Amino acid sequence: MNNLNDPQTGISGLIPGAGMVVMEADGIMPCWFQCWDWLLLSWIWSRESQKEIEKEREACRQRTTAFQQDLEAKYHAMISENRRAVAQLSLELEKEQNRTASYREALISQGRKLVEEKKLLEQERAQVMQEKRQVQPLRNAYLSCLQKEENWQRRARLLLKEFEAILTERQNIYCSLFLPRSKRLELEKSLLVRASVDPVAADLEMAAGLTDIFQHDTYCGEVWNTNKRQNGRLMWLYLRYWELVVELKKFKRVEEAILEK
Repeated sequence: MNNLNDPQTGISGLIPGAGMVVMEADGIMPCWFQCWDWLLLSWIWSRESQKEIEKEREACRQRTTAFQQDLEAKYHAMISENRRAVAQLSLELEKEQNRTASYREALISQGRKLVEEKKLLEQERAQVMQEKRQVQPLRNAYLSCLQKEENWQRRARLLLKEFEAILTERQNIYCSLFLPRSKRLELEKSLLVRASVDPVAADLEMAAGLTDIFQHDTYCGEVWNTNKRQNGRLMWLYLRYWELVVELKKFKRVEEAILEK
């Protein structure tokens, strides 16, 4: 069977002398006319096919070129983006390394500083302990003297309380319109005698203050006043002054005792 799609095969099948005769409706057609038609059709078909092939080939080449260019553009864009990312990461890594190095140096410096401070604290502690051992006997002596002087202070405060009560009564008699003056004088005399013979009162030099009170404290409350503590002014100032002297003498005695040792 002849392949009509193959020009050579189709033509060779119609060449005169090949044993084939072409029939027409009116009779027999000469063979060379048939061959010419087929040759012409084959040439036209081949030419058109070649044009289509070239056209498709050119279109394919253009698509391939465009696709290749697009791929290359995407590739270069990806490469550029990757390079930027790598550069950014490298910069961040360098910053992080510098930051880490700074932290490490700071920690090392802080550690050295802490070691030095610890050494200084240990030296100061050793010095304090040594001073404490040296001061301990003096401290014991101070506490002993302080205890002794506190006992003296308690006696002095009791004495002042007694003098306060007697002075309050004396001033009440002085301000009274009915109590005898002789009773007041008797109280004043007894206070002066006790201030002279009592060691604590003598140490506080109370006799001079009492004389000043008896001579100059003439203040009295209202006529119908019943509160004895509202009478007198100078006496209360002296009583407060003697309390402060007691406190001061306590520490002065302790200081003198420590210095003597």
